[in-house]
Amino acid sequence: MKNLLVELGERSYPIYIGSGLLQQAEILTKHIKSKQVMVVTNTTIAPLYLDTVLKHLADYHVEQTILPDGEQYKNLEFLNHIFDKLLACKFSRNATLIALGGGVIGDMGGFAAACYQRGIPFLQIPTTLLAQVDSSVGGKTGVNHPLGKNMLGAFYQPQCVIADADVLDTLDNRELSAGLAEVIKYGLIRDYQFFEWLEQNIALLLARDKAALAYAIEQSCLNKAAIVAEDETETGVRATLNLGHTFGHAIETGTGYGTYLHGEAVAIGTCQAADLSRRKGYLNDGDVKRIITLFTKANLPVTPPAQLDTERFLDLMAVDKKNVDGKIRLILLNKIGQATLPNYIDPELLELTLKNYGRQ
Repeated sequence: MKNLLVELGERSYPIYIGSGLLQQAEILTKHIKSKQVMVVTNTTIAPLYLDTVLKHLADYHVEQTILPDGEQYKNLEFLNHIFDKLLACKFSRNATLIALGGGVIGDMGGFAAACYQRGIPFLQIPTTLLAQVDSSVGGKTGVNHPLGKNMLGAFYQPQCVIADADVLDTLDNRELSAGLAEVIKYGLIRDYQFFEWLEQNIALLLARDKAALAYAIEQSCLNKAAIVAEDETETGVRATLNLGHTFGHAIETGTGYGTYLHGEAVAIGTCQAADLSRRKGYLNDGDVKRIITLFTKANLPVTPPAQLDTERFLDLMAVDKKNVDGKIRLILLNKIGQATLPNYIDPELLELTLKNYGRQ
């Protein structure tokens, strides 16, 4: 087992990475300080792992909220189901919430914990690769709005993150590839050696080689933890984690939540960001080809949806947390392994990317 630390002073917390961690009660229970526990999960994960978690909590007053599975349910309506259960069960402000699931459950469970009685402790048990390497780490919580993805939320840190690589055995191939999009991101924004390793080992990751997956998860979490420790609330370097996300969120919103998995939309968006970086003179043609090739080898889409024309893209991208005074700001790449901080983008260059990348 690897034990990484997200260093945030008195709010620091560990990330446990390894195999068989869900079978170890001590890892879970040492972070639970009261007898009231609410487990939030979904209809896909509950039959697989809920009983395993519950058997460790036999001495606690445990309730559960099981939500439907999918990005389309990540909204205020279904967030309210968690609050309904917490209130109906008369849970106090020292109760603990456990988010057992992928990124949607982690974001919603964390946001519910941040809001309920102005904040209760919560634990993250991510069950997808994307959640293990990205969304469970760093304290971003929230829900979607019909007009914009993740526009309602809070920064709220968990007590711990338990990333059991064994749960990836039940992850379908599409979800595995979606998680690889966020893994590739770390190589692109700050870790060139990791990017090269991914180019050489992407086939092993797709084949679910345990050693390769463990290394990819560890390196991703190391990169994410270092960034969060430096900039918890995204006033600076943490914004680089959003490489490709402004494009990607526009794709998710514009095509309907759930049509594209988050990682799939981010893969397309990152390729668009690479194209724009080339137009800005930062990357060369060979760099862009390497990036697109790696995403393609990871079985991820790299072409934007035809139904989103330039005007619609721009309209959707205008609803983004990095924008200032109505001006679109994007994360680009100075080179592979080094991202820029948010840039105000020349509208003409952005339109060239939106009109031309992947549409020839």
